[in-house]
Amino acid sequence: MNVIYWAGDSTVQFNDYSTFPQTGLAQGLERYLKHGIRIENHAKNGRSTKSFLDEGRMTPICANIWKDDFLFIQFGHNDEKVGDPLRYTDPFGSFTDNLLYMCEKALAKGAYPVLITPLERRKFVGDSLEKSAHEEYVSAMKKAAEKEKAALIDLNAKSREALEKAGPEESKKWYLHFPAGLYDAFPYGAKDDTHLSFEGAFFYAHLIALGLEELGGVYKELLSDGSGDIEHI
Repeated sequence: MNVIYWAGDSTVQFNDYSTFPQTGLAQGLERYLKHGIRIENHAKNGRSTKSFLDEGRMTPICANIWKDDFLFIQFGHNDEKVGDPLRYTDPFGSFTDNLLYMCEKALAKGAYPVLITPLERRKFVGDSLEKSAHEEYVSAMKKAAEKEKAALIDLNAKSREALEKAGPEESKKWYLHFPAGLYDAFPYGAKDDTHLSFEGAFFYAHLIALGLEELGGVYKELLSDGSGDIEHI
């Protein structure tokens, strides 16, 4: 069966009991895949395309990915950190170059790269969602997908639409918003508009599943029957 390799940051990474209820998108997506399709999750907290590559995190992916496997690539949050030379990338410079490099490594093995634009942060002013801080990185990712003829899922647009529909209060359940004393990993509670709760990871993973359904072909074949039946946002 196919393997999905995933390169990304903390919004994707695997979380165990020590960080519960924080949950990554890759954990949520498993719910929507056909039985037997495996996720090899290489996403890591705090990584940008630059630090991911500099730390050699693509090396095991390149060594093991094979024909008809998939490489999901999802970055942006940490590439934006202008004050951090270890992580910052220019959206239409090194960010694009790094995405193209990852795509080319997958294509060279006969695998399918899938670029996934960064999940939106939950940032409201009153009842209105702020302009996305990811905007240039989303545009750059779309251009990279076009250049490589790679598949693209615009999770940024899908998540913004969902946030706008839910509004500032209802959308809190998808992120880490809770008082002190509920979880050992967060003794002081949390007000985090970037990282996902268990419910949020499954909800936003469904938007990725919808993206795979919309792509059709081999991408739709990853999904279990009925995984696209939840109401489209």
